[in-house]
Amino acid sequence: IKSMQALPLIESGAADHYGFGPAEIALACASHSGTERHTTLAAAMLKRAGLDHTALGCGAHVPGHEATAKAMIRAGAEPNALHNNCSGKHSGMLATAAHLGEAPADYWRPDHPVQRRVHAALRDVTGLELGADVRGIDGCSVPYWAMPVSALATAFARMATGERLARERASAARRIMEACWAEPELVSGPGRLDAHLMASLPRRVFSKTGAEGVYCAALPERGLGIALKAEDGNPRASHAAMAAIACRLFPELAAPPALAPLRNWRGFQVGEVRVGADLARALDRLAVV
Repeated sequence: IKSMQALPLIESGAADHYGFGPAEIALACASHSGTERHTTLAAAMLKRAGLDHTALGCGAHVPGHEATAKAMIRAGAEPNALHNNCSGKHSGMLATAAHLGEAPADYWRPDHPVQRRVHAALRDVTGLELGADVRGIDGCSVPYWAMPVSALATAFARMATGERLARERASAARRIMEACWAEPELVSGPGRLDAHLMASLPRRVFSKTGAEGVYCAALPERGLGIALKAEDGNPRASHAAMAAIACRLFPELAAPPALAPLRNWRGFQVGEVRVGADLARALDRLAVV
């Protein structure tokens, strides 16, 4: 839902006030890999708002980008909140608060104006009430809400088409998607599926992976939203499913990394990741729609 959580960044005027372009807006939607480019850009966003990484409430974890993580270990460096995959989202939220003259402290709490705006945007885009009874706390500490995958698919379709959204919100959604298509590696990272799909199919596929085996996408040309969840929360399954959907709908797409052969430590192919028969049959039906 990060693209939807970024709507207030655009609608409030904060993005324009701080001169955020496609790179910054894409990072505000990111589950990034923590490369130097990701962390440097997040720090620059905060600096424009008069803040630094100590204002981030997302916590710290080791970068997801293997080479970056290994370099930090060799250097004896500890990760900070900028390395968190959500630091771009949090930087955007803090920039919105700074632009509107709101206290940055506790910006991640449900009752802060930052999160109330996000909540209102999510209710509008999903069409759900999203009350406190379905609210939880994300890994990065901001609120999130349980919702059916059908509502996520609806939300992605509305973001892509602007259908049932006010003109200003539809315009903000389009600007967010254009930013992600312009800077797909900032949304995820080198070699990752979101970067592959959006770089290969700009303006045709807008995609975003999530935690616990959730994956969503929009197909603007078809006016469709897609949402899926692997029951056991395994991202290998959700990534393979989304890759298979994309390949079936766009035959020209090069085989995504999620469908690569499985190799052992000596490089021998020992298997492959593929979708099950039920999903394959469903894709056969979808391909002719």
